[in-house]
Amino acid sequence: MLYVAVLLFLTALSVFFIERILREGLLKKKNRLKDLELEYSQLIKEEARLIEENRGLDAEANEKIALYNLTKDICKSLDEDRIFIIFKEWISNYLNASDCQLLAKDADLSLYAGFTILPLIIQKDSVGYLVARGITGRDTERFQILAQQFLIGFKRALLYKKMQEMSITDSLTHLFSRRHFLERFKEELRRSKKFKYNFSFLMVDIDKFKDFNDKYGHLVGDAILREVSKTVKDTIRQIDFVGRYGGEELSVILVETDKEQALFASERLRRAIEEKNIKVYDEELKVTVSIGIATFSDDGATCEAIIEVADKALYQAKEAGRNRVKYLS
Repeated sequence: MLYVAVLLFLTALSVFFIERILREGLLKKKNRLKDLELEYSQLIKEEARLIEENRGLDAEANEKIALYNLTKDICKSLDEDRIFIIFKEWISNYLNASDCQLLAKDADLSLYAGFTILPLIIQKDSVGYLVARGITGRDTERFQILAQQFLIGFKRALLYKKMQEMSITDSLTHLFSRRHFLERFKEELRRSKKFKYNFSFLMVDIDKFKDFNDKYGHLVGDAILREVSKTVKDTIRQIDFVGRYGGEELSVILVETDKEQALFASERLRRAIEEKNIKVYDEELKVTVSIGIATFSDDGATCEAIIEVADKALYQAKEAGRNRVKYLS
């Protein structure tokens, strides 16, 4: 009986300890499960926070991409005014600016107190200023981004304009190049034919130009050519135009001008050059010009014919002693 009692006691004790172990294990699992549930809840919250943060970052990135896309719109145009109009439209769409202006580089900035002012710099040179009123907070960064995109398009337009000017302008005299002058010549010929107008063509040649080059050097010769070109340009009317035909020869179109009027204008031009003191380095020089005249349609109906007549008249002026005006009689 004692053996049975001991066996029952041991069995009961074993069951007690087993139940205790099981209860402790279950409690640990429950606690672990609570920890996992808490950790999972925190992960869910973190995920929600990250999703929200990513939405904000996406929105900010998309906004900046949209701002940088301004370059595409701006680069569709090569006109400076049109580029600024596009820029102002973007400013109104993305910022709270009440006013935006494009100022010249010599503008008086003291008149724009309270404005946000950004200098426009191209190759270390100032080309002007962007000014805007009401730029605050985050709009400051946006305005700077937009301004940089505007500057890209504006620089492109300026370079294009410069290339256009270089293609039509002689680099030494700043008159029309021969190619562009002849294009304008043809346009004037067509216009005059259509409306039955006269116009006159002048071939202007600096007298003894080679002697100046030989005596003083080509730098002085270039300076003489620039001064004579400036005098010609300043003496003719705004509706007339002048180009460098080649070497020391200049060509002039006097619009809606007959031969008698052209003779008067040519004499005035000849005298203006004759009376001018040309200061070059340490020299003060006097130069003269000879001028040959041809008139449409008395002397020809094509550009080639008119040029040939003026060239022959110029030759006669040279042969007659230079410093004079001639037309073929």
